[in-house]
Amino acid sequence: MKAGWLPNWRGDVAGGVTSAILTIPVSMGYGILALYPLGDQYVSHGILAGLYSAIFVPITAVLLGADTPMMYAPRSVVTFLLSSIVLHSLVRSKAGLVDLGDVGQTLSLVLFVVFMAGLFQALFGALRLGSLVQYIPSPVMAGFQNAAALLIFVSQLGPLLGLRRSVAPLEIIGHLDSVLPLTLLVGTVTSLAMWYAPRVTRRIPPTIMGLAAGSGAYYVIKAMGYGQGLGPVVGAVPPATPSPSYLLGFVSLTATREMWPLLPSLITGALSLAIVASLDGLLCAKTVEGVTGQKPHGNRELLRLGVGNMAAACFGGISSGVNLGSSFANHKSGGRTGASVLVTALVMLLAVLLLPPVIAYIPRVVIAGLLAVVALQLFDLWSIQMVKRMLGREFVYWKSMTVDLLVIALVATVAIASNLVAAVGIGLGVTILSFLFRMSRSAVRRAYRGDVIHSRRTREPRHMDVLYRRGGTMLILELEGPIFFGTAEELAGRVDVALREGVSYIVLDLKRVNEIDSTGARILLQIQQRLVKEGKHLLVSHAERNRRVADFLADMGVLAALTRHRVFRDTDRALEWAEDRLIATELGETAPRDDYGLERLDVLAGLSAEECDALRNVLVQRSYRKGEAVFHEGDDGRELFIIARGAASVKIRLSGDGRENRLATFSAGTVFGEVALLDHQPRSATVEADEDLVCYILTESAFATLTREHGGVAIKLLTNLGRELSQRLRRATRTIYELES
Repeated sequence: MKAGWLPNWRGDVAGGVTSAILTIPVSMGYGILALYPLGDQYVSHGILAGLYSAIFVPITAVLLGADTPMMYAPRSVVTFLLSSIVLHSLVRSKAGLVDLGDVGQTLSLVLFVVFMAGLFQALFGALRLGSLVQYIPSPVMAGFQNAAALLIFVSQLGPLLGLRRSVAPLEIIGHLDSVLPLTLLVGTVTSLAMWYAPRVTRRIPPTIMGLAAGSGAYYVIKAMGYGQGLGPVVGAVPPATPSPSYLLGFVSLTATREMWPLLPSLITGALSLAIVASLDGLLCAKTVEGVTGQKPHGNRELLRLGVGNMAAACFGGISSGVNLGSSFANHKSGGRTGASVLVTALVMLLAVLLLPPVIAYIPRVVIAGLLAVVALQLFDLWSIQMVKRMLGREFVYWKSMTVDLLVIALVATVAIASNLVAAVGIGLGVTILSFLFRMSRSAVRRAYRGDVIHSRRTREPRHMDVLYRRGGTMLILELEGPIFFGTAEELAGRVDVALREGVSYIVLDLKRVNEIDSTGARILLQIQQRLVKEGKHLLVSHAERNRRVADFLADMGVLAALTRHRVFRDTDRALEWAEDRLIATELGETAPRDDYGLERLDVLAGLSAEECDALRNVLVQRSYRKGEAVFHEGDDGRELFIIARGAASVKIRLSGDGRENRLATFSAGTVFGEVALLDHQPRSATVEADEDLVCYILTESAFATLTREHGGVAIKLLTNLGRELSQRLRRATRTIYELES
């Protein structure tokens, strides 16, 4: 015994016993359901198969390191899939190799499917494929679950009606004269007791309540002398001490050439069973985590379930998964460790060894009534709610919901009309096609032109005039999602249209691109080659934001074709580069001009020569080297700066180590620092010289002197500063509007 089990041994014992009481009747019912297609002679074997599964899977899981109150027992969906495989691969097999009268051989074939499914599950866990199994879409699982629920319910109609032999669901109407009303009454009492038990008491599990009420009603009616109107009981359960006797049967099966034609269908069925059982187990383990707070490891759980199911098959048990009801009951009763799981297995083992005479007297209709309620509770609530909301027209994106409902209906229909394996395959195919269709609509999140949205570089008026007139030749495309074969051609079409409209600069913003394939990369190369041929420019921003995307673009030669001069850290710098080239082309300027004279400044508009001289007398000139800070965020400076030569950028610190963001870049002829001069607050950002910088500086004391001695100049200066701030605010408002619209 583990030392960690000792402090909570009382709670683990209480939880384990409670869980066992709940698990025994459920496991019996699922065992009968699994072997139901084989006929009534397999009922007792089915009961043992369900109980053995709930014994040996938990024991194996604990031996492999499970140490939580999570319980392992047969699951409805998994059990019904096994029943479907038994029906289609054995009972209706065209090979004619299965003799249902040979109980030993038939059970070996059924349990071989369970063994191979467990092997596949263990491989899923060992190869760390647990996360991949979870990618089966919800509509597929919902359709599968609804089909299983409907088929489980329909399969219990015969026993509920008291029919003496197995009758196909569609033929029941023709056998209404064989219905036993008293048997139906017992089944109804059982189902109602189980359904309404939670409203009556929380202390008795619903399954136990239904079992007790149904069995009581059955024997009361029989004692009243109406036994002939009641259906059969389970009957004698073959006494046996559990042993791994079926392992030799599996070896014999694979060594017998006559049985080889059956193996492909059995292994295919086992693979489908493993996939569904793995998904069901992972989802249930995640659900249990919300109650216990103990996080499961998906791949380890698959490994434990797989090896556990292999062990159970060797002893004669069917597939098990994570049982939610037993797990919650165990935890609620005090179970906290793997010891509670072992207690459950031990109690169930004692039941198998000591209670077969009692089990033999359980009415078949009572078990059918329990399974009927399980079937009703199995219907997927999400799909039912979607139908209600669709009928109530509550959905905005009703087309997407309609596709999901069609997938659910298709999977359920195929599962009922054909088989569950084909249904899951068809559902996956439809979902994948729907996903590709949705993802292929457009990779362009937003598109805008350079005459509407400008870079953060503040420019002199004549340069801004160029951007207003010719900025439409710059196109920025913000991309999102995957750039793959379904979206790359659409992107190429957008570029073709833009080029026909006279665009000369195209910026591709990859900030929100999470994946790119070879087709997408080749399309980017083709766009680059076309633009180069036409003397135009392709720029890319945020290429290195996603390392996987950046590495793939490098491997495909896209970054090399663009050269490092056309790959930018962010879109603002790419747009600034395009603006510089456009302005240089339009104005013919290839080199920096001389110092910007005060008389050319917009901020000094309306000042006479004498007034300019008065202002010049209070200004001081200062130079900064490239990379030098003009001032820092939080400084108490009150100076106003007028750039005579060079450029400077405004930056703010972001949360994180050394991260910063550029707010704006000021070029020659522009001013900055005016806000601190006006509101007397600390600097809100840092300004650094992008190149050798020369500034005229108006200090706070100089401004006070100007106000005192040349009030008219100060008023005109403040008026022009107000106009400058207003223009910047308007540009910011327009940019925000365009980006949000």
